[in-house]
Amino acid sequence: MAWRWPWQKIEKRASASGFTAEIMAARESYISGRRGVAELTATAQSCISLWENGFSIADVSGAPMLNRRTMALLARSLALRGEAVFLIRDDALIPCSDWDLSTSDGKPRAYRVSISEAGGGTTQTALAAEVLHVRIGSDPVAPWLGQAPLRRAALTAGLLQAVESALGDVFENAPLGSQIVPFPESREVDLETIGRGFRGRRGRVLLRESVAVTAAGGPAPAADWKPQDVTPNLQQSMSLETLEAARNAICGVFGVLPAIFDKAAQGPLVREAQRHLASWTLQPLAELIAEEASQKLGARVTIDTLRPTQAFDAGGAARAFKTMIDALAAAKEAGLDPAAVAGAFRRLDWES
Repeated sequence: MAWRWPWQKIEKRASASGFTAEIMAARESYISGRRGVAELTATAQSCISLWENGFSIADVSGAPMLNRRTMALLARSLALRGEAVFLIRDDALIPCSDWDLSTSDGKPRAYRVSISEAGGGTTQTALAAEVLHVRIGSDPVAPWLGQAPLRRAALTAGLLQAVESALGDVFENAPLGSQIVPFPESREVDLETIGRGFRGRRGRVLLRESVAVTAAGGPAPAADWKPQDVTPNLQQSMSLETLEAARNAICGVFGVLPAIFDKAAQGPLVREAQRHLASWTLQPLAELIAEEASQKLGARVTIDTLRPTQAFDAGGAARAFKTMIDALAAAKEAGLDPAAVAGAFRRLDWES
């Protein structure tokens, strides 16, 4: 009989299907997304690279700590996890690999963050004012959490990954380019020898002797050498169309026009796709980052992604500038009051 000290307590732990396992599963789902594999596809990584590169060349003023490396890390975290957390220090922003927080009135109050190190991670506790926390796609139920684009399109991302995996299995295991050639009854050794004789004989005439027996439903030699292709018909499965539709949907979730990846895309289309990405995706995110940085860093921070990415129509801007100059010259010749000209510009939502 085992004995123990009278003051020794018996520790009880949760079983594998208990609370601890549920928390770990929820945390894994939160970190890696619904399936954890959709972000490994080339389409998702291409869109993430556009976010990352667009933020890395952005013009940042008022926050020297938001350097190009930090902006690239921030963009990648937003694209993959829907939020990014950086610990504010005197000379740099330290990226956090994991974090936990407490809230008050739905706003973060304190954080427990994990920082990756070469020899192992460390954990620190910080107030909300010491942490730069940017989040996108927040839900009203949990406004302190962000949602990644792939998590908000879990069905499409899962479909893309499933189709790519299925096509990968087809190209790996299916008998592509193989044919079945009927042959009179022979020993298996003879058939293997004949089969090896056809291998690597590209561009050469192969002659095999046949006999007058019934094979493949007809008398030889009329029907016994008619080959049957066993390559899977992927067109009838609509897998290619499904793959294309899933890719386009993923691009749309990231704010990227799918036409930019078309092999027939021309210069005007590519420029319009760049303007769309910078105007409707990168710049709104930049405004969120600038607002959070202005509150936490104590200085007015502005971030511009439009000018570095050249997200404007140069020809259209030149024509508009010429038209404005002509209009100002005509107004001066007509003797219009400068206030009236300024009012006309304001009616067009322009500043004079």
